[in-house]
Amino acid sequence: MSKAQMVVDSVVKQGRSVRETAARYGLSKSWVHELVQRYRAGGEAALVAQSKRPRSNPRSVPLELEDLIVAMRKELLDLGADAGAHTIHHHLLARGLTPP
Repeated sequence: MSKAQMVVDSVVKQGRSVRETAARYGLSKSWVHELVQRYRAGGEAALVAQSKRPRSNPRSVPLELEDLIVAMRKELLDLGADAGAHTIHHHLLARGLTPP
């Protein structure tokens, strides 16, 4: 049994208060409340640890531009030229593109 399940059982099945349960397990009251809400909404499956990875990245480069940069880097390397970030930036500006 996971700690989250024990916390939820303490509140839901044993009838202890959120405050008492939080003190007993060394957790914040808001976290205990969150666990109980998740349990009531989705059962035991909702208590499994969730990913903290962001769903999106607003600073990511569009795929078309990424493909162009990769192709440009390969082309420059094949010519024996420098294919670093500053060179790629220069070539993108020369083509009228605004790099990120």
